[in-house]
Amino acid sequence: MLFSLAFFPISTSKTTQNTTTANMQTNLIQPPFLKPGDTVAIVAPSGVLNNRNLEVERSKAILESWGLNVVIGKHVFSKNGHFAGTDDQRCEDLQKALDNPSIKAIWAARGGYGTVRILDKLDYTQFKKHPKWVIGYSDITALHCQIHNLGYETIHAMMCTSLTKDEKEVKEAIDTFKDAIFGKQLSYELKGSAYNKTGTVTAPLVGGNLTMLHAMLGSDTTIDTSGKIIFIEEVGEYVYHIDRMLQSLKRAGYFDNCRGILVGDISKIRANDQPFGRTIEQVFLDIVADKNIPVAFNMPAGHEKDNRAIILGANVTMTVGKDKSEIKFQK
Repeated sequence: MLFSLAFFPISTSKTTQNTTTANMQTNLIQPPFLKPGDTVAIVAPSGVLNNRNLEVERSKAILESWGLNVVIGKHVFSKNGHFAGTDDQRCEDLQKALDNPSIKAIWAARGGYGTVRILDKLDYTQFKKHPKWVIGYSDITALHCQIHNLGYETIHAMMCTSLTKDEKEVKEAIDTFKDAIFGKQLSYELKGSAYNKTGTVTAPLVGGNLTMLHAMLGSDTTIDTSGKIIFIEEVGEYVYHIDRMLQSLKRAGYFDNCRGILVGDISKIRANDQPFGRTIEQVFLDIVADKNIPVAFNMPAGHEKDNRAIILGANVTMTVGKDKSEIKFQK
């Protein structure tokens, strides 16, 4: 059953060991974590949800099993070409969820493409009075960036269309999503990589989808990465496309004063006729070759079934070794 959002009830230093500690802690505001009885709004600010009703219903059922109330945006299943409704329709659902103080979290039904088309239509006046978690990944990176620039944390995590018939396939994604929204401290041990640049750093974690971070350059929505650990994930690109975007970010100063790099899933890499000649890991290391900062690969976050939740804007301690790495979110 669909509910219109209009009818919601209102109620730095370096050492030879490559270890750094950020002097500046994040000043981003952390929205209240959820508790049973709170309400989550499901909206679709991006791509069309063709034949994805079951995933949305499964998502609603999971949230309700955790004691949460769920409302589904009026236009979630609307269609306008590539998009889940017109720009105005998608904006309407998101705006009403942002404005309504009874909504404690906004969960994106899917990504795809489209959020950037509505960024400049959004008004955060009421959101600032009653901050709430905005949750999603991929194209939702545009919202993460915009909200970080307003001074608030967000959650990079699974979306409704991430759910499969067999929830065991996405157990880690579901479990860490639940932990994140209810405020359980997140901590991850990552498998090692010979490409890792070892070291330890404590700093705010920012970032998201590489294409979207690249798309934000030159706008008010690009994020300040100075003093931050930058998280990056991507899907469906050629290696040379990834290299081009990273080089563009580098030339724009994105990595000049960052404290570390956390590389998530780089999925479904497209094959080019001419081999690029460098691995994905080498492409990432190239952009910080002149910097003594830790770089960790193999963060299970992005366009894979094991898409673990991370709180963007929160302070984390990243300890990177060749055999393993640890990402621990600070309380």
